[in-house]
Amino acid sequence: MSLRRLWAVARKESLHVIRDWRSLVLALLIPLILVLLYGYALTLDLRNVPAVVWDQSHSSESRKILSLFQGSPYFSFIASVDNYRDLQRKIDRSQAVVALIIPSDFSTRINGGRPVTIQVITDGSDANTSRLATSYITTITGIYAHTIASKRLQKNGRQPEIPAVQILPRVWYNQDLRSQNVLIPGIIALVMIVVAAMLTSVTVAREWETGTMEQLISTPLRRSELIFGKVIPYFVIGMMDVLIAVVIGKTIFHVPIVGNSGLLFAFSALFLSGALFFGMTLSIVMKSQVLANQTAILAGFLPTLILSGFVFAIENMPVPLQLLTYIVPARYFIAILRGIYLKGIGLDILWIDGLMLGIYTLIMIILAHRKLKFKLE
Repeated sequence: MSLRRLWAVARKESLHVIRDWRSLVLALLIPLILVLLYGYALTLDLRNVPAVVWDQSHSSESRKILSLFQGSPYFSFIASVDNYRDLQRKIDRSQAVVALIIPSDFSTRINGGRPVTIQVITDGSDANTSRLATSYITTITGIYAHTIASKRLQKNGRQPEIPAVQILPRVWYNQDLRSQNVLIPGIIALVMIVVAAMLTSVTVAREWETGTMEQLISTPLRRSELIFGKVIPYFVIGMMDVLIAVVIGKTIFHVPIVGNSGLLFAFSALFLSGALFFGMTLSIVMKSQVLANQTAILAGFLPTLILSGFVFAIENMPVPLQLLTYIVPARYFIAILRGIYLKGIGLDILWIDGLMLGIYTLIMIILAHRKLKFKLE
């Protein structure tokens, strides 16, 4: 491989990128847009769920339990109704997700030491929110029930019983259980695969469509020099995108990087290289800028979003899909990102995932090299 010819191809491609300033600006804006969009919009945390209440008791006891809901960050009471028709209308119109119905004998039963039932209605069309809301409601009512039971025992001159088994939960690596701390590293992988696919999927196809490939074939240029020369400028742009995504995650979403930042960028460079050569291979095979670009984005974006563990837990997938995830490179990269971001682990643990990324990158390089072989000889 001649470094002079390699540099000539890289310079030629760099000039094309600079002249096509719209694509360059778009390539640098995409990580900003995607990180902000997914960082704010995609969250698994439960906050300010709209709720409606029908307090049939109108007593101090019912107000006490409602104050627990109002004091939590999970629920926001939007209205108080006095019949099922208005309650159903609020849920049907998606104005409320949760409805609490406190019976008229609530105060009487509480003061009399008798059990009482509070009806909770949730909108099951939003299954995840409904499930989480039900869990939080159960916890809040459990706190209220424990408080009432303790006061009752103290009133009778008895101390509350200590449970035989107590649970002392402790969360490692993400103490506040912020979903953004988990999602932002995955968003970086998503940004890289989209940008890489968009950039390199049109490089060789553009040469065929503009008729300049024949000129390149007639030169002493080797296929490896053409492939690597074309990738170099986009690798630089891709690493700039990684830097942008990391800075946004750190400054705007306050996602800490516990581990080694250098290791983070090293693995990012490895994953980016594989993604670039993946787009390059599609460009070589399809010889159409539009078709190669669309195929690259779909083939890179959808598996990264669905099958990498970015949003959906791999363990919850059917076995055939779990097996399919092993050929998705983003699975290993996201595991590396979360390990460095949240756990602060190093090569002694991450080397297997890094090895899989290296194999993926090597396969993409070989494929691009072989597919272009007959075009240059």
